[in-house]
Amino acid sequence: QVQLVESGGGLVQPGGSLRLSCAASGFGLEYYAIGWFRQVPGKEREGVSHIDSAGSNTIYADSVKGRFTISRDNAKKTVYLQMNSLKPEDTAVYYCAAALTAGWGIPRRGDEYGYWGQGTQVTVSS
Repeated sequence: QVQLVESGGGLVQPGGSLRLSCAASGFGLEYYAIGWFRQVPGKEREGVSHIDSAGSNTIYADSVKGRFTISRDNAKKTVYLQMNSLKPEDTAVYYCAAALTAGWGIPRRGDEYGYWGQGTQVTVSS
């Protein structure tokens, strides 16, 4: 059974931090790029950050550069999103997704990702 399970979301005050985790099972995570996406009701899904299969290269949306850090531990089959200096506009459901790659590529579009987690809610509010 292929699964991606997000955790770590919750309610946090502006300026606070959260670390999201995405635990993979049922497939070889080391062959997949991972993306973090977020979505607010009524708005288009946004790519937040992406990492290649080896963890050598990363991509960040302009809105989160300098505040968020994506990383992975293939031995633990887990990908992380460290979120610092959180803002109310970061409030969304956050999803992790996996895309099979040749090892060097980092897909950006949601339709390039074949496996998706169930999402975890992040709410930033005072």
